[in-house]
Amino acid sequence: MTNATRLCSTKPIVTVNGLFPGPTIYSREDDTVLVKVVNHVQHGIRQLRTGWADGPAYITQCPIQPGQTYLYNFTVTGQRGTLLWHAHILWLRATVHGAIVILPKFGVPYPFLAPHKEVVVILAEWWKSDIEAMVNKSMEFGLPINVSDAHTINGHTGRVPSCLSQEGFTFPVLTGSTYMLRIINAAMNEELFFKIAGHELTVVEVDATYVKPFTTSTILLAPGQTTNVLVTANRGIGKYMIVASTFMDSPIPIDNVTAAATLDYLGTLPNAATALTKTPPQNATGVATKFTNSLRSLNSVEYPAKVPLTVDHSLFFTIGLGTTPCAACSRGFKFVADINNVSFVMPKISLLQAHFFNISGVFTDDFPGHPPIVFNYTGTQPTNSQTMKGTKVYRLAYNSTVQLVLQDTGMITPENHPIHLHGFNFFVVGRGVGNYDPKEDPKKFNLVDPVERNTVGVPSGGWTAIRFRADNPESQSDRISIQTTSNISNAGAFFQKPLSSKTKAFLTGVWFMHCHLELHTIWGLKMAFVVESGKCPDESLLPPPTDLPKC
Repeated sequence: MTNATRLCSTKPIVTVNGLFPGPTIYSREDDTVLVKVVNHVQHGIRQLRTGWADGPAYITQCPIQPGQTYLYNFTVTGQRGTLLWHAHILWLRATVHGAIVILPKFGVPYPFLAPHKEVVVILAEWWKSDIEAMVNKSMEFGLPINVSDAHTINGHTGRVPSCLSQEGFTFPVLTGSTYMLRIINAAMNEELFFKIAGHELTVVEVDATYVKPFTTSTILLAPGQTTNVLVTANRGIGKYMIVASTFMDSPIPIDNVTAAATLDYLGTLPNAATALTKTPPQNATGVATKFTNSLRSLNSVEYPAKVPLTVDHSLFFTIGLGTTPCAACSRGFKFVADINNVSFVMPKISLLQAHFFNISGVFTDDFPGHPPIVFNYTGTQPTNSQTMKGTKVYRLAYNSTVQLVLQDTGMITPENHPIHLHGFNFFVVGRGVGNYDPKEDPKKFNLVDPVERNTVGVPSGGWTAIRFRADNPESQSDRISIQTTSNISNAGAFFQKPLSSKTKAFLTGVWFMHCHLELHTIWGLKMAFVVESGKCPDESLLPPPTDLPKC
């Protein structure tokens, strides 16, 4: 716990090594990374056969208990760029987060002009009140949580109306030099625009995968997403405003306080005026769509886009809000969130442990591949908004290919949903507004150079189609990537149990998929895929480490 002062008030927050944001983990492709986590609080990386280090509480591990230690051990293979690590239990990631920077192998250049310097830029939210108290109330009564009081850039809000003395982050630059900004959206609930007054941004990478470079004045990041951009200091000496502001094109309350930082040219006088810039309107759907549609995989000889051209599992998931009866609530119900009308119930032991040790009664493998009721998803909604509850998973054969269409619904209200899939990168082959048309829309899919991500925004009142191969772990000759999240919140010694050969080859992993709007996640907008083992020894999950936390 560390005392932090923002918005002219001080409160204790959970930090890593006393830092907010937390420390950056630097590595190179093919490095093995060990992160020793010690929990002194009293209350992302895709894993190659090491799903035990994935991190989500009660999915791949139990929380690290107070005073206990857990060693995360993973190898960085097949990705290069920027990723987000963060706590993965309740709302701890509001302050417990940081960057993973993956540099290319020694001697391997960037597929673009090498910058003179690289800078990590982390966007987040800040609440003046106690977040834990708000979360407890939301979970008990199904109420939305108060919007944040401000946004931050590298932990600083900049001067805002409620606190004019609050200084912002300063980025010094040298005239004529080119810089790479590794931008991360670590916000809990809001998609964010990012721009710099008077400067163009050249996008070169998202979610640790290279893209075809393109230039824009404004980029968009959903929570959990990362974007690397090049910016050249080619303007006159002076100060230029850097801003982060909310994108929301649904009637949802938002934090409309813009975070501000400055890009300062060396040689600028201290009292020089700052060149300002206008932020996009909060409902600037056109700006958001233009940026999203501009993203394409690099798809070069060195970095090909291996899009699955055939599909073994064709899945259709509706995502949105719903209700469940609540006797203690004044309205008689509380809000929940769901996928295919199933609001996920967190187990009391991690799914991966239950699966690996064949412990019954923890979950069922009957998650529906299609919605139980077909209706006009973006039109008139059914009168019954109640959802089912369950701890359900969907089973995938090793190396099978998956096409998943994510359809937003108008139940309660349409809304953008950034969906994050652990354990895999996927290709975003299509998106659109309205209801997905299974006959006409696939004809427009991009199967040549679609962008490769691990978090994708499903547009408000629309749909997104993704494809991936269930090949985690992959053979050594295939592309292997790393996951982006870590549960570093609570560890104890894991119980030991003899492993039979049958148990060892039981599965490759349990991989969490959830909305990266934290309110929707705690309300149940999440599920998990169980990927079965392959036939070869390197196609099954390794045994758990001896220090794996127990529940």
